[in-house]
Amino acid sequence: MDSTALDQFEASRGRLASLAYRLLGSAADAEDAVQDTFLRWQAADRERIGVPEAWLTKVVTNLCLDRLRSARARHERAAGAWLPEPLLEGDPMLGPADTFEQRESVTLAVLTLMERLSPVERAAYVLREAFSYAHAEIAGILDITESASQQHVHRARRRVAAQRRGGGEVDTASARRIVEEFLVAAASGHTERLVALLTADVTAVSDGAGLARRLLRYTTRERVASFVRAGFKPTAAKRRMAGGSPALHVALVNGSPAVVAVIEGRVVGAVAFEVSDGKVASLYGLAAAGRLARLNEAWRQHAPDAPIISAW
Repeated sequence: MDSTALDQFEASRGRLASLAYRLLGSAADAEDAVQDTFLRWQAADRERIGVPEAWLTKVVTNLCLDRLRSARARHERAAGAWLPEPLLEGDPMLGPADTFEQRESVTLAVLTLMERLSPVERAAYVLREAFSYAHAEIAGILDITESASQQHVHRARRRVAAQRRGGGEVDTASARRIVEEFLVAAASGHTERLVALLTADVTAVSDGAGLARRLLRYTTRERVASFVRAGFKPTAAKRRMAGGSPALHVALVNGSPAVVAVIEGRVVGAVAFEVSDGKVASLYGLAAAGRLARLNEAWRQHAPDAPIISAW
């Protein structure tokens, strides 16, 4: 491959990766899709490709659709054990964040909700909301009509909006203060204060550190508060399992405030929050080691703020 072709691909690599991540919810799978796209670019008759960016976008999108439609992916997602792979603020795979729609499309809440869309709905929604493609362009990428693109995007927007618990754009500093207050209340055992910080329709989802076959789900303020209190209550067994006593930091994960548990520079868990009207509307607990690989890599290169709790 000549240097011009390589430069053309590298100029698109970041955008392709952030598109693939939004479609697949997995950084590792997104990297595989981008690598497969590169191999196809390498083998293509590039003299016949008029617009390389459009060609590459079409290839990576359809590779992601193939993955979403695969028997393995359907089984993993249907088994109820799937959650998105979390990314730390500043990770280039988070991609464009200039508009509210772009920022929202990469939150754990929306990535999880997009699991309820068909693969083509998900692709049309991401291409339109996160990357501002025109419907004519989306139609060309997905091999559908322009009218079908409009219908897919409209249906996806409606389905995502119907399930959203947040109330639109949230000030990051305010959300961080709420999470800090929540963390202090959870660590102190003040369940009543925890309940007061939760919305009436709050939900919590946890991967159970990968030990459960299905995700753990909780509803009602009292049940969520009890789950959180139990999760943040230090015990000798938890310290043994984690390999020590973690420090608890507040950081941004997928654009949302999160508590990140760290032992000697190693991330052992994260809880991401969605905040609405000054209260916590949803929580996502992530502690399965395989789900934290990229977050761990980014944390090692990160200069975190001082922990809210220095020893759990």
